[in-house]
Amino acid sequence: MGKNLIQQRRGRRRGRYTAPSHRFKGEIKYNNSKEMKGVVEEIIHDPGRTSPVAKIRLENNKKMLVLATEGIEIGHEIKFTDAKGSAEIGNILSIGTIPEGYPIYNIEITPGDGGKLVRAGGSSATVVSHTVNKTVIKLPSGQFKTLDSSCRATIGMPAGGGRKDKPLLKAGKKYIAFKKRGKQYPIVRGVAMNPVSHPHGGGGHQHVGKPSSISRGAPPGKKVGNVAAKRSGRR
Repeated sequence: MGKNLIQQRRGRRRGRYTAPSHRFKGEIKYNNSKEMKGVVEEIIHDPGRTSPVAKIRLENNKKMLVLATEGIEIGHEIKFTDAKGSAEIGNILSIGTIPEGYPIYNIEITPGDGGKLVRAGGSSATVVSHTVNKTVIKLPSGQFKTLDSSCRATIGMPAGGGRKDKPLLKAGKKYIAFKKRGKQYPIVRGVAMNPVSHPHGGGGHQHVGKPSSISRGAPPGKKVGNVAAKRSGRR
């Protein structure tokens, strides 16, 4: 009969394949106020993120979470403003008011969505140019993106950028790091398995032995490889 494939087991939402969201510290998104100040009360480790999280107390005594900027500390004042000359580390501004060449992160794709782009520790985008209502930014991948100038972003880069400089040294460390995010490690190739474990398994050497493109309507026990590929092979 064979075993259930890993994607079938994952679909049952057992504990091994589910991220422990109860350990994560909360949602990171901007509030809707345009002119406000806040003070960093605490910097917290969040196991669900690559960057630490800063807890901010606002002027109205409400609290919110933001991605901690590299270089801020407890007691640092953060401003939500578009005032001229307020482009300082940690402040949250509309990208249309940020000078060209400044590093930014946690960037909104549409105004008011709370921040979607460039949220990994140590990453940052750059403001390239402004037009009347549009701003061009350069993402960490090197891609240029044009956004509405009223989209907000944070000045600086998220803290925690040196996390990959320290080697993991053993497989168990990586296993634990992946488990915190609900990811599977190690990932075994199908061709390295036995025929009972995977449609690509078996054979005298590691070779699929049949086309690896499969139709969208294939049964679950056969749906591996390039599912519903538009094309296959070399161009």
